[in-house]
Amino acid sequence: MSSDTLILPTPEIFSAFPYTPPYNIQVQLMRHLYEAIENRKVTVIESPTGTGKTSSLLCAGLTWLHDEKNRARKGKLNNAATGDDWVSTQTRDRLRRQLEAEELEYEQRLADARQKEAQLKSRARVWKKPKPDDKPQQPFIDADASFLPEDDGTPGDDDMNLSPAVKALMARMKSHTDSEELEMTCTKIYYASRTHSQLTQVLPELRKLKIPGCSMVNINASPNLDQDVPYSLGKRKEQDNLSSICSDDHKYYQSRALSLGSRKHLCINAELRGRVKDIDEGCRELLAEKKENRCPYLPPVGEEVRMNEFRDQILATPKDIEDLALSGRVSGICPYFASRKAIPQAELITLPYNLLLQKSAREALGIDLKDQIVVVDEGHNLIPTLLSLSTVHLSLPLLQTALYQVTTYVTRFRNKLNPANLVQLKRLLAFLDALAKYSGEWRDMRVEPRANGTQSAQSEVSLTTKTEQKSQHLEVQEVLTPAELIERMGRKVLGLNMLEIVNYLKKSKIARKISGYAEKLIEQAEKDKELEVASAEPKKKVSASKKGVVPPLHVIEDLMTALAGATDDGRISLTLISTSGPSIASKSRLKQPSTVEIKYHLLNPAPHFRDVVDEARAVIIAGGTMSPISDVQNQLFFHLPPERITSFSCGHIIPPENVLTVAVTKGPSGRELDFRAGKQGDSSTLSDLGQIILNFTRIIPGGMIVFFPSYKFLENAKSAWALATGGGYLEKFGAKKKVFFEPEDQAAVEGVLQQYATAVAGSLTTSQTGALLLAVIGAKLSEGLNFADDLARAVVIVGLPFANLASAELRERMRYVKREEEKLLREGRKETVEGVQRPIVLRGKDAAAELYENMCMNAVNQSIGRAIRHRSDWAALLLLDQRYSNLSIRGKLPKWLGGDNLVIPGQFGGVMKQMGTFFRAKGRTG
Repeated sequence: MSSDTLILPTPEIFSAFPYTPPYNIQVQLMRHLYEAIENRKVTVIESPTGTGKTSSLLCAGLTWLHDEKNRARKGKLNNAATGDDWVSTQTRDRLRRQLEAEELEYEQRLADARQKEAQLKSRARVWKKPKPDDKPQQPFIDADASFLPEDDGTPGDDDMNLSPAVKALMARMKSHTDSEELEMTCTKIYYASRTHSQLTQVLPELRKLKIPGCSMVNINASPNLDQDVPYSLGKRKEQDNLSSICSDDHKYYQSRALSLGSRKHLCINAELRGRVKDIDEGCRELLAEKKENRCPYLPPVGEEVRMNEFRDQILATPKDIEDLALSGRVSGICPYFASRKAIPQAELITLPYNLLLQKSAREALGIDLKDQIVVVDEGHNLIPTLLSLSTVHLSLPLLQTALYQVTTYVTRFRNKLNPANLVQLKRLLAFLDALAKYSGEWRDMRVEPRANGTQSAQSEVSLTTKTEQKSQHLEVQEVLTPAELIERMGRKVLGLNMLEIVNYLKKSKIARKISGYAEKLIEQAEKDKELEVASAEPKKKVSASKKGVVPPLHVIEDLMTALAGATDDGRISLTLISTSGPSIASKSRLKQPSTVEIKYHLLNPAPHFRDVVDEARAVIIAGGTMSPISDVQNQLFFHLPPERITSFSCGHIIPPENVLTVAVTKGPSGRELDFRAGKQGDSSTLSDLGQIILNFTRIIPGGMIVFFPSYKFLENAKSAWALATGGGYLEKFGAKKKVFFEPEDQAAVEGVLQQYATAVAGSLTTSQTGALLLAVIGAKLSEGLNFADDLARAVVIVGLPFANLASAELRERMRYVKREEEKLLREGRKETVEGVQRPIVLRGKDAAAELYENMCMNAVNQSIGRAIRHRSDWAALLLLDQRYSNLSIRGKLPKWLGGDNLVIPGQFGGVMKQMGTFFRAKGRTG
């Protein structure tokens, strides 16, 4: 009987959960997660902030892992012998003792690693970076030989461009260097979130779990398996050793956790970090150096034992990214490469989105998702991240730089390149030249013709050509299919096999070779004080670049890769960009100096996630505000059979009386509130809004946050309210609450938040009743920040942040989803609505309108989620716009806020009455 035939029943009690007793919704959530993992489901979880989402995810996942270990061991024992006779019993006992001895040996190894790490930390009170070797540099035989392509034609390490010596080291690291060492592998949980700061919250929650005292499992310890095999270690000595290793002090260590990060976060080479702009590129260059110039933190070939010991230290005591980097400095070993080696033995791996979602990143790290558990936290970010990861940006100046570099390189090395290399480089030049010419022509067609100084204004008008007239009516952004772009680039490009060129670029490493030669020329020119070089355009200055900058040809390679594998959901956007500011948005600015940005992007987020879904045992997408859940399911999982998709939406743990959600449809003047883009500059609209906020400041205690749909609207309001003619509302606000504005500069955010918190806390001793923070939906303060307790006793949402329909990219995506819906209708496919699969039918809104509305409500829900951060918290959530009374909008609010929980008083007096009752019940008013 194999382990696959043993079914794990869902526990009624999760003893590892840190708080006793857990809330009912927490138990329901953990049971749902356990069942989803056991039954190989894909599920979307909505668990509001404060409901213990992270603890529930970890507890359910690690409980299943523990039970799975027992199931796997029992399967091995049952498969070893199937009878009840004494021979079968002895066979099972012998195998059981062998498995227990192996696990005990591994536990001892981790215990030794913990002890060694503690000794290293105690000795390293003052850490000093190792001095570089004073070995003499080897003379160069041929100064240009290093710039020639690699011609062996064998698949290289596309991620690292390692030298042969380093490749040999990595190969040996992956092999068994010690015949007595067992390289364990196990089922694991990949826990992904958008940023490392979000991931740092995972390990503290892991510490709180009541994990069984030792990771060495008892095949009968789980209540979910039949207990028909007696448990025995067989040896008293082994029992004593086990007790010493698996004491209560070490229960936290029993889930082998690993944090994965990029070189940017884990590189400990201070000298490299100080001299390069791009750590990834700088590391690759350093790894390609000869022995004496290699990175001192990567053990040389033959000394991989040090790397293995550091790997065990990483797994012995779970570390976040900062802890991992610090341990690397103490040990003098690169934590980036050591963490890669720890992947097979880890049970819980935390990693940022990009390392999980990009197939190239998974392959480079050696991540195999087959039958593993994938948890995607902060799931509302998943679709935007998937779309952005497939995006390639290429500016016309960077394209011209690449063209110039390749032209110079081919001219210099023509006689040294073999015919095969020369053919591929000429094809590359043909592509670059055609793309640069087309981009330049596209720009010139849209730039207003400059006045001819030798002619009068009247004669200029009369001599305007048809092309010049046409330029006045062309859009400053255009969206093309890849096929359309290639066709416009001309016949030479139509005949190119771009996939073949891309493969050549990868195998030959020619991008770095050409970039290295260009840097050499720049350095020579600097020495000679000759910075003027020829380019595709008239002569221009070439600024010196630091080593470690991503070569321009890498961007070209990404674009060509996208074009070579482009499907129906790929698009090319060309946008006119002002060289003195942001993208050009109106024809009045066409006289400004301008360039072109070329961007490849996907209209469909599903393809890059499909590999993850198809390979993993279970996929869990979790977030505090995932509504509308059907939007995530239909965009990402339309290819899955209905029976594999599930969802779960938690209620909130706060009592109902701790939150007041009100749709404010009318202002004090009695006019309906409508904050559409076309009305955001109206004086009456701004006056109504100012009076509403002023009235709110008089009744709301503590902190109050007002979210606007755009920076432009916020600036309009700020300018109007600063004037007496506009009501002088800013001064009136300040009399009740100190006023703060969200800064446009990210660096200033922390300072503003500190001042805001100080003002809220200090209001208890002043005439002011708190602070007022005016911010923007979807900007810096609307996600990931914790405005608990008095920091946000009210969150006010002004209007609905619908995206700008003038965006050609948005219009193209909406057309795409509408075409896909029509295609699915013809095929009779099904969709998920509130967890139920049913045939797709056209309702009031088509797929494009639904997408447009969902994008808006996702942003609203994130902003709402800044308040109510724990069970005892309380706040009012005020939605200002008559459109919030629409059923379609109300239905896309989180369930614990929408439906019957949403109050719609109608008149503004009713709003103030509701708020007065709410805040008086809390014993607090403004």
